[in-house]
Amino acid sequence: MAAKTKSVYVCSECGYETAKWLGKCPMCGEWSTLQEEVRVDSKAKETARKVSSHSVRAYALSEIKPDIEIRYKTGMEELDRVLGGGIVKGSLVLISGDPGIGKSTILLQICQCLGERLKILYVSGEESYNQIKLRADRLKVNSENLFVLCETDVQAINEHILASKPDLVIVDSIQTMSHSELTSSPGSVAQVRESTNLLMRTAKSISVPIIVVGHVNKDGNIAGPKVLEHIVDAVLYFEGERNLSFRILRAVKNRYGSTNEIGVFEMTDVGLDEVKNPSEMLISGRPKNTPGTCVACVMEGSRPILAEIQGLVTPTSFGNPRRMSNGFDYNRMAMLLAVLEKRGGYFFSNMDTYINVVGGMKLDEPALDLTIALALVSSLKEYAIKDDVLAFGEIGLAGEIRAISHCEQRIKEAARLGFKKCVVPVHNLRALSSSVTKGIEVVGVRTIRQAFEAIVL
Repeated sequence: MAAKTKSVYVCSECGYETAKWLGKCPMCGEWSTLQEEVRVDSKAKETARKVSSHSVRAYALSEIKPDIEIRYKTGMEELDRVLGGGIVKGSLVLISGDPGIGKSTILLQICQCLGERLKILYVSGEESYNQIKLRADRLKVNSENLFVLCETDVQAINEHILASKPDLVIVDSIQTMSHSELTSSPGSVAQVRESTNLLMRTAKSISVPIIVVGHVNKDGNIAGPKVLEHIVDAVLYFEGERNLSFRILRAVKNRYGSTNEIGVFEMTDVGLDEVKNPSEMLISGRPKNTPGTCVACVMEGSRPILAEIQGLVTPTSFGNPRRMSNGFDYNRMAMLLAVLEKRGGYFFSNMDTYINVVGGMKLDEPALDLTIALALVSSLKEYAIKDDVLAFGEIGLAGEIRAISHCEQRIKEAARLGFKKCVVPVHNLRALSSSVTKGIEVVGVRTIRQAFEAIVL
């Protein structure tokens, strides 16, 4: 019996399917995202699936013999930290980020180190051979074990991988790949899903790690269906402003390591350089004796990082005061302003309020609350916080300063960078050892007013 074809409309943002075209997706609410997709409905195939006699067997957990985990070191400690120690053999890794953020650059750079002992296949669907060669010369990548393939047919790429058997495959990008059995255009929901599925089966069958590059949409989310993130083993995301030189690599998903670690890089004219000490980078160039600035210490995985917080409070010229937050959650800033007025007696109702996290970082840790509050009060009172003072702690709705985790690590990092005074929650102060507080004054506070009085003294 001849196969029947039918058209369905699939949302490119969330994967919602409907039989007719709609201007707005009912599931995610996006406009003009439904794309037509032609599917084959064959009764013969359905019958074959139903009568399939393929037998399966379940194994007891004690019967399964684990393989030795093999990780390939990339030559970049920052990238290895985010991956959980290196690239796991047979894994499928997705790297995404804004255009021009450095995704292709970092992947071509690691080929130089990995090419010393591994055979690497670099597949590009966006650049020609000459363009890749020019970029490799600029990045000083000249490994003899690096092979380049400019192709968009994922089936042809899969056959080449099975025939050449490389040790590592890089696909740039998954949105340019197409499956010849599908009629939809490259980048559609079906093409991205099937292309990723084929690469996943190849990676698992011959134990070859594959790294794919993914584009992002206007909202900053990974383009394509959400199932793309479920298929891969790790999702890494580059963040940072294009007009700033610093980039942060963060793991959103990682089956082989922690998702709390970050890697910090600096974009230069010869590629991405690792930033081994991001705290010094983020607090360098701080203004001296200026109201409205305070330093915080946040935990990114196992690494304490110091960041400068700037607050600006100025009388409003309008009926409603303006609130802006860059790098910090806007709703949490509004909550802190309400607590400062109700519990602390600092009034911002007729003031425009601005918060900025220096360096382009996006921080959401509750320990940042006290630093934000002190920066705002410092700007309101026109009192400059001393350069060697650091503060961190969570603020509750009653105005209390609540305990936070990893207090000792934060204080050690502050002391290492020359800070002389640290304002912390009083509940954390009780658990600190004398060796931690050596060389730095640690002040425990219970309320916002006590915290401000501690930095004034």
